[in-house]
Amino acid sequence: TGLIVTKLDGTAKGGIIFSICQELGIPVRYIGVGEGMDDLLEFSQEDFVDSLFEKSPGKLLVDRQG
Repeated sequence: TGLIVTKLDGTAKGGIIFSICQELGIPVRYIGVGEGMDDLLEFSQEDFVDSLFEKSPGKLLVDRQG
């Protein structure tokens, strides 16, 4: 059981993920950071928080996966 959150490459409010998880009581399993299947990444809280403070949101997530 868990969430798959898409369209994170096009939003500046990615931190909302944590509020959603707390409200629903279920974890995020995967996030989408682009349009292709290869852009669906396994979610890492640490990498996600780091990416919120990067100049190019989502770049860190993609770099660490590749």
